[in-house]
This record gives sequence, C-alpha cells and structure tokens, in this order.
Amino acid sequence: MSSGTDLSAVTDLEGLRAALRAAERREGWVLGFGLDHNVFGGRPIHHGLIEEALAGAPAFLRLYDGHSALASAAALTAAGIDGPRAFTQRSEIVCDTDGRPTGHLNEHAAMDLMTPVLPVTPYAERRDRLVALLSAMAATGLTAAHVMDLGGHDVPGLLAAIEEDGDLPVRLRLAPWCMPGATDEELDALVRLQERAGRNWRIGGVKFFMDGTVEGGTAWLEHADCHGQGTDAFWPDPEAYSAAVRRLHRAGVGTATHAIGDAAVRHVLDTVETLGAGGPRHRIEHIETVPDDQLGRFAALGVAASMQPPHTAYTRADHTDQWSLRLGEERAARAWRCRDLREAGAHLALGSDWPIAHYDAREVLATARAPRGAASARHGLTGLMALEGMTTHAAHAAGEEALTGRIAPGLRADLTALALDPTEAPADETAEAPVVLTVGGGGITFRS
Repeated sequence: MSSGTDLSAVTDLEGLRAALRAAERREGWVLGFGLDHNVFGGRPIHHGLIEEALAGAPAFLRLYDGHSALASAAALTAAGIDGPRAFTQRSEIVCDTDGRPTGHLNEHAAMDLMTPVLPVTPYAERRDRLVALLSAMAATGLTAAHVMDLGGHDVPGLLAAIEEDGDLPVRLRLAPWCMPGATDEELDALVRLQERAGRNWRIGGVKFFMDGTVEGGTAWLEHADCHGQGTDAFWPDPEAYSAAVRRLHRAGVGTATHAIGDAAVRHVLDTVETLGAGGPRHRIEHIETVPDDQLGRFAALGVAASMQPPHTAYTRADHTDQWSLRLGEERAARAWRCRDLREAGAHLALGSDWPIAHYDAREVLATARAPRGAASARHGLTGLMALEGMTTHAAHAAGEEALTGRIAPGLRADLTALALDPTEAPADETAEAPVVLTVGGGGITFRS
C-alpha cells in the first residue's frame, strides 16, 4: 500500500508528471501511492496522461483510497492485461469504447492482477521499514493500532521474527480479510487464525468489504451517483456476506466491515440486527455518508462507528471535489457525521486508515474537532469527544475496555504525555503539540 514514491502532495497533472520523472526506479519500475483522484481534474483516469513522463517505464500508482490504481501501458503488458475480465467480487479493468484497458484498475481483484509482476521488497528491508514506521507512529503518541489487513508475505511471521530481537514500538491488532466467495472451510480457517499472537500483537476479528469508494464509483448507494454508478454491493450476493458474518459471530469472532455508502451501511446494520443479543462486537469502517434514519441504530445494535477525520481533507467545502460531485449536494451535505453519531449514542472510534491518511495521532485529534472540506460545515467533536475516540471508544470497539483505553489501576500502562491538554487547546495547536512521552505496556516507546 505504501511502496515507492509518496504522491500525496501532488495536486495536478503537471505535478504528477514531474514527480514521475524524478521518481526512484525499482528494478526498472516506478511505484507510487497516495495519488489523489482530484489530480486528474475530472478527466477519466488514463495511462496516456502519464506515459511521456515515464519514458516507457512500467508504473503502478495506487490512488489514495487504496481501492484503485493507475497502471502504465508497459505495466499492463507485463501483467497480460489486455481487456475486460469477470471477477467474483465487484472489480473492474476499466476499458475504453474499443475494449482497450485505460490503466485504471478499480478494486482489489483488478489490482491484484499486477502483483505477480511487481518488484518484491526484500525481507530485511520490509523488517527495517516496519520497525521504523512503528517507531515513527509512537513518536506521534500512538501506543496501539488496529490494522484492518493481515497483508501478504506472512505478516504474522514477520512480527514474530521482530519480537525475537525486541519489542514492537506499537501494539498491533490485525484483522484478516474475508472476500466474496469464501467457503465454510475458509471461514473456519479465519476462526483458527484468531489464536495467533505474540507479545505485542495478535489477530483479532475479521475485515469485510460491503462496498468500495465514492470516487471510484464503487460505494454502494441507495440511489446511483451522478455518473449512474454505485448501485452494486462489493459482495455480488449481499446475503452471502450476511451468512458469513453470522457464522463468524457464532464462533465468537467480531467483524469490521468497510461501508462507505448509505446502502452499504444499512445492510451491515440489518445484518447485525439478525445476530441477536450478546456475542462479539462488530463495527463499521468509514461511514462517509449516512441518512438520519440510520444514526440511532448504531447505539441500539451496539455497532461501533470507526471513522477517519483526516479523510475529509480529500474533499472541498464548495463541493467541487470528485467525492462531492459524484454524490450530489444532498448526500455530500451529510459527510462524515462524527458529531451526529456521537450525539445519537454511538461508540465512535477514530483513526487515520494509514496510508490513506497520515498516521499522526495529533492530526486525527485536530481534524476530529475541525473537519475539512465537505464536512467543514458540520460541527466537529469537542476536545473530550476526540480524545475519547482515540482512547476509551477505540478500546470499546475492540472489546478491550477492561484492558486498556484509560489510565487506571489494573489496566495496561498505555499512555501518552503531550505538552498541552488536547481537550482544551485549539485544534491547530493540538495538531503540532510536542509529544513528551509515549508508553506502551509500561515500557517507554518514545521520549522527547
């Protein structure tokens, strides 16, 4: 997700081309991540827009949403992608009117076609990068992270190997994916995976996708977006998703479901409503647009709302961004309803969804209080609500409120000392607050 050149600061096509000309080549490839849809200025995403800057090099550029990518002509050829294909999940090789791939690969199955030909990061480099990343996270005040992806290349094995030499700077709770078409045997294997753990990491829960993204036209909406897209679920048979959640629930495994569009959110809530009282906790990730009649259901059903305030920076207050334009005024006006969900009684866990947005804990606290773009017209959270979102409510969402989330006798000594009070200081000052100390499980992971 974060391999290659960071393109998150690019704002237009000329800037993208300049970044690609200067980008590092890995085994001849140009890799990039964090590319904003708005860079294309409303044009269809097409490899022809970047070919001159690449001078024939194969390139694979992930867009910021993590659900789509742009592949160059040479990259498409290397992967044998020469036309449309059918998938068992909602994915698409976008093609022009003549059936030729544009390079725009929408959703996971389409992007995964590139994996066999992409350069592989050596084990030692992966290990060093992970330790450096977690150390940098601790320096912003993070003591733990919920990782909604088990990743490839045996991530549990990598974590176990790191712990042979020392402690992870940040405690990790990982959730493997369950994709459409999963068999009962595969679901049972996900249950068995929950037993894997180390000193400072464990597998906890399973991640589902009920839809994709608004900008990619794959968010599941109750009414089509302004391009006539968005009326299909990520699971072609939504009831198969519900059946999988019920099987995991009976086995005591909680779930986290990616649901951005209003129809996706409604279906996940409907599914949880069939589970009855008791059992593991379930949560919904993202919830970018949701109507009034669904707000109270989160608290009523015990479903945690997991949201990412920094994502609002990819939108604009005047609704001229691709997210807002696709949704239309009515749905764009109910963007990232963090405050409304809190006031409706929901447990609201806050995060960054890194690498979709920067992991800095202070930035999450700040943008929760002062959301940007399309969400800026809505009232942000209070300082206390924002802090709870990254502490007590995050612990509740993981079912770990008896272990962590507060500073109290008998709980894990996970704590962060900032040079100011984040519940009282202005949001802009909180975003730049000096981190004095970060402690995870009683051990100092960062000291200024």
